[in-house]
Amino acid sequence: MSDKKTALVISAHAADFVWRAGGAIAQHQAKGYEVTVVCLSFGERGESAKLWKQEGMTLEKVKVARRIEAENAAAALDVHDILFFDLGDYPLVLERDDKYRLVDVIRAVQPNFMMSHSQYDPYNTDHMYTTDVAMECRMIAQAWGHNPGEKVLGAPQLYLFEPHQTEQMGWKPNVFMDITDVWDKKRAAIECMQGQQHLWDFYTNVAENRGNHFRRNSGGQAGGTPSRYAEGFQAIYPICVDELA
Repeated sequence: MSDKKTALVISAHAADFVWRAGGAIAQHQAKGYEVTVVCLSFGERGESAKLWKQEGMTLEKVKVARRIEAENAAAALDVHDILFFDLGDYPLVLERDDKYRLVDVIRAVQPNFMMSHSQYDPYNTDHMYTTDVAMECRMIAQAWGHNPGEKVLGAPQLYLFEPHQTEQMGWKPNVFMDITDVWDKKRAAIECMQGQQHLWDFYTNVAENRGNHFRRNSGGQAGGTPSRYAEGFQAIYPICVDELA
């Protein structure tokens, strides 16, 4: 039996995995995990305003630019593999064969855990749609009758990373991860996203705020971990343990 540890991040657009889970990706890569990122679209229509303001811009030019940004960011985070499905955005739509393609990736990776967006996002329905798809494809990957003979998926946790306007999304973090040791990698990845420079400092501030929450929830003034930067996640499925800490 292989002792390889893996993780799968399913990102609606080419930049989402950077803002919301870059620290977790770099942290797990440093711990020996092989983290695969799937970008369902490049965010070429709805998340590339800066590029569209340039004279002579075309859809294909935007897609090329966003792909390069995402590849550079993935390299900064030491991502094991990044896959681009190029399914279009605003709206993002997956047909049955697209979902089966994602199921193939899930089964090939056999992730110890998965990550995707919040379940509700009235400002960007591509995000919540992606999580619906992630849950559906997780289910299909567990089905013994889907492509019989393949190794089926176990029961990896699905962690939902932080949306842009948290208080509007019904997203409630129940897991905080200290990313202080890999913050430089996340910030470098953030700065690869030239098409959305207006978000660089925003997500730096989010990480600082979550660092405060990590300190408080790890013991606070009674001896908590001195985290400076952290990320928050919401676990969807029950966490099974042998002992309660």
